[in-house]
Amino acid sequence: FIFFPLLGFSVNTLSMFGLVLAIGIVVDDAIVVVEAVIHHIEHGLDPVAATRQAMKEVSAPVIGIALILSAVFVPVAFVPGLTGRMYQQFALTIAISVLLSAFSALSLSPALAAMLLKPSKPMRGPLGAFFRGFNRVFDWATRGYVGVARILVRRAMITIVLVGVVIVFSGLIGRQLPAGFIPDEDQGLLGVNVQLPPGASLERTGAVLTRVEQIVAKTEGVDSFATIGGFGLVTNTYQPNFGTVLVRLKPWEERHGPALHVRGILATLQRQFIAIPEAIVFPFNIPTISGFGASAGFKFLLQDRSGTLSVEELGANARKFMAAARQRPELGNVFTSFDPNYPQVKVNLDREKARKLGVPINDVFQAMSAALGSAYVNDFNRFGRLYRVYVQAEADYRRKPQDIGEIYVRSRTTGTMIPLSTLVTIGSVASTEITTRFNLFRSVDISGAPARGYTSGQALAALEAIFAETMPKEMGFAYSSLSYQEKTAPPALPTLILAIVFVFLLLAAMYESWRLPWAVLLGSPLVALGAFFGCWLMGYDNNVYVQIGLIMLIGLAAKNAILIVEFAKAKHEQDGMSVEEAALESARLRFRPILMTAFAFILGVVPLMRAAGAGAGAQNVMGTAVFWGMLVATFLGVFIIPGNFAFVERLGRRHAPSRARPAATPEPAVHGGHA
Repeated sequence: FIFFPLLGFSVNTLSMFGLVLAIGIVVDDAIVVVEAVIHHIEHGLDPVAATRQAMKEVSAPVIGIALILSAVFVPVAFVPGLTGRMYQQFALTIAISVLLSAFSALSLSPALAAMLLKPSKPMRGPLGAFFRGFNRVFDWATRGYVGVARILVRRAMITIVLVGVVIVFSGLIGRQLPAGFIPDEDQGLLGVNVQLPPGASLERTGAVLTRVEQIVAKTEGVDSFATIGGFGLVTNTYQPNFGTVLVRLKPWEERHGPALHVRGILATLQRQFIAIPEAIVFPFNIPTISGFGASAGFKFLLQDRSGTLSVEELGANARKFMAAARQRPELGNVFTSFDPNYPQVKVNLDREKARKLGVPINDVFQAMSAALGSAYVNDFNRFGRLYRVYVQAEADYRRKPQDIGEIYVRSRTTGTMIPLSTLVTIGSVASTEITTRFNLFRSVDISGAPARGYTSGQALAALEAIFAETMPKEMGFAYSSLSYQEKTAPPALPTLILAIVFVFLLLAAMYESWRLPWAVLLGSPLVALGAFFGCWLMGYDNNVYVQIGLIMLIGLAAKNAILIVEFAKAKHEQDGMSVEEAALESARLRFRPILMTAFAFILGVVPLMRAAGAGAGAQNVMGTAVFWGMLVATFLGVFIIPGNFAFVERLGRRHAPSRARPAATPEPAVHGGHA
């Protein structure tokens, strides 16, 4: 929280989300330190000596892990747009937490370990029996693990083949996931849009709204609602044939089960609104992020790019597009406020005749505006208050189009009052009520939402396919609101690749080697396999939160690999062990801390997977992605990483330049720490 003001962050849903994820990460460094101290105490060292020896072994891995988990988020800090801002909230929150955790693990944890940890005494009773049984099972599992790892280390090419298989399956499963952007959330609110035919009066709209209110009031899970006649919230327009109902749902703790989730309530209302044939009535969810439109879903704009189409031609193209869109299974609740058939009164002023009679053109329009609408006159004081005076014709004198002819204006030349019936002709026409311009082009605003079971990415792809099939060359299209952000968001793959490159360069600097980083990073595809499999299993799409989770998982997978590779490198270079012995010894000694740190994080994200209420959509998606990604990376990575280390070390030894040695000195094994 100290750094949030310095970075311009607030305590919001995203930053707190990052802190929840960081909780499972920041304990890793302390676990590594404490486990290493306990290991040396169990082998006869006193706590202080054990702490010193442990810090010699784990200081480099702890520093490396902290730098890796920070470096993996460096590229995402420079991603532009809304996606970049979301990345930054997570990235910087987690990076700062990890650096502070590393500082604590290198300073406070050793001191506390030396003070508090003592040689363990055999425990008696049921708890002691449980611990002894657990240790026996874990020792048996460790021996089995080392046995499998020995096979993979001796035949290290198997691990490379497995990595290739993992990459292929990750790509296949990833392609099966539909593209998305930001999952819809249950915010305890929803809206209902009501649209009657063009020219419908506010009285007719009110009658339909009454029926909508009756349906909403009987729907389970609804707490209260408010009705607005003559206003379309989705289109943000004031028209007598539009209406809006804002619905507040009951608190989340009172709504249990899918049927009372906002998606279930929306589906229930949608089925009941079919019984209102005289209007287009559909419910909609509130946008996940405020400020990007009035409703969740998509905003698609058909544009007259040529500037030559009439309103009627634009309307014909819009009707053709809407008819095709309503046939697509990916799209639901597709509608537009654009309709060139609104009945209107057309007033033609004979300007030449008005000039001859001495009537200024401006006076004619001011008279019509004041009589048919209203005009401000002045103010007056009465009873200690200020009142405004407006002039307006009585309702009975502005009901019919012919009443326009009964409005009088004064001639500037003769001073007589002249009726407008002598100056204007009145007729009926059909045209659009509101004309929208987007990026200077006359546009048709089309709104809707993905159909149940489809994602926003699939909906936008369907819209573009319909446009290509139905629209002439004079037409174009654009997006607005969240749809624009989704289409302009940078692709995730370059960001992931750049994150891996940053990690690789940092590892190369740490190890002073170009090949050892490969032993760490060859296990990274495992996280993609796990994350994509988990999302596919739960029916989630590949959205921003999955991509953030993948970036974080790259660092976490590298952390597990560093614990093995760093120790194996030291055993090989400093203790003179062979590559195979060093890989197996590091796998055996690091097996317990890897599982401890991994399960600390995995169990820490279980509440995200099971979250309910506000923000649960994002939490469920990211929790699922990181849970399965870390689970697969841990269980498969512990087998693959020792083999990867052996493979790159043998490959480096095979291509290392030969060095002349004195004849009396036997040639030692080539060390693998430098390339």
